[in-house]
Amino acid sequence: MQIWSHIVRFIDWFIPAEAKLERSELGLAQNFVFTHLAGPALSQSISVFLYLTDPHPGIACWTVIVCIWLFWTLPFVYKYTGNLRLAATMSVELLAFASLFGAYFYGGVSSPFLPWMLVSLLLGFFYLSDRPILVVGLFTFNIGGFTAAYLTYGFPELLSHDQLSIVGWISILSATVYMSWMAIYYANMISARSDLEREAERHRETAIRLREAKDLADEANREKSIFLAKMSHELRTPLNAVIGFSEILLDDVELDGKNSRKRADLQRINSAGKHLLSLVTDVLDLSKIESNHIDLKIREFDLNEMVREVVATVEPMVVENKNKLIVKCPQDLGVVLSDQTKLRQAALNLLSNAAKFTQDGTVTLSVQRRKRQAGDWIEIQVQDTGIGIAESDIGRLFQNFGQANRSTSSKYGGTGLGLALSQKLCALMGGGISVKSEVGQGSSFTIRVLAWMSEQQDTEDSTGAVLNFAHSAAV
Repeated sequence: MQIWSHIVRFIDWFIPAEAKLERSELGLAQNFVFTHLAGPALSQSISVFLYLTDPHPGIACWTVIVCIWLFWTLPFVYKYTGNLRLAATMSVELLAFASLFGAYFYGGVSSPFLPWMLVSLLLGFFYLSDRPILVVGLFTFNIGGFTAAYLTYGFPELLSHDQLSIVGWISILSATVYMSWMAIYYANMISARSDLEREAERHRETAIRLREAKDLADEANREKSIFLAKMSHELRTPLNAVIGFSEILLDDVELDGKNSRKRADLQRINSAGKHLLSLVTDVLDLSKIESNHIDLKIREFDLNEMVREVVATVEPMVVENKNKLIVKCPQDLGVVLSDQTKLRQAALNLLSNAAKFTQDGTVTLSVQRRKRQAGDWIEIQVQDTGIGIAESDIGRLFQNFGQANRSTSSKYGGTGLGLALSQKLCALMGGGISVKSEVGQGSSFTIRVLAWMSEQQDTEDSTGAVLNFAHSAAV
């Protein structure tokens, strides 16, 4: 095994680096180098026999000997040109010439060199299968030269037929060994290709089954989304009734010691109802997006006014955890054309998260309007000095029901719907959400959406493109 590994390394030395990248090309190159190193070695017995047997070794003898030696140069031609087709063409022509030249001077049509002409033809179709006209052209050219020489000068008899019988056995044995090796290699190559074809067919069948399974899963997911949308819509009606009646009862309960417990219970009912309604609303919105049943209400609105409404809504939540709210917003943001409700919902989700995960810290809201070459954009950035998020957990933030980790869910609560919903809403508005965070140092979420949407904008196309942006930015 060690000797064979040395032989393989020696053979690979002749093979250019590009050929080693493709397995099939590497195998063909290794076979070419090996046969052009071992083949001339087998043929040296012919050279020795001709030299010793020919009483007057002249041009004919030395030409055959030189041709046999020239085969050893072809691996070097391949190494330094990197062109296997060129080296193979030279090999076919050299073998055809040597066999016909040797046949002309040593035996004519009954020469022991003549079988190598058939070998050259087979090698031509093996290495140059994509150029059959070239192979046939070389064969015809050499046969034509052989025939013309015979018709002009006849066959010189440098050795008798009895003397050539010995070299004939040597030539036949060498040709048999050479062609047996090529036949074995060709059989192995065909077998490998058959295995590859069978493997490719199995992969195609697997791909078809996976595609069918994916289609079924997508259809089931759409059905699930439609079901959730319908159920969420049905749940909102009784929940609104619970919240409404609890507020009516709160208004009727007097503020005195006698009714304080009753009032506290009603407040819990009202608070729990509102919380449950917000969850149902999030599920409804997600289901509508996934089932392609959500519509954007694109209207013109004042961006500064929307920011003031968001600040007024979120400020109590920020103060509750003893945080400081800082607002950085120019007074001339102007009028934008988008879905105000969806944009406000996404901004409130980010701000409520920042307020929830920050204690005795700072929550900063920065709003800008940037005019780029690609369009007019709204950028809403929410920074906090809270617990932060590990880099390995960021990828899960925008998944449905996904949170950074289990400890976050158990300690701070929540369902993990807010960020997933916000991302999808921003995608519908032609943008996305990116995040930067460091554990213990806080987080920074940035909403980036189009400031001037067309009412006829194809939101389905923008969703696919921008969700990729949002995901890559988050990761």
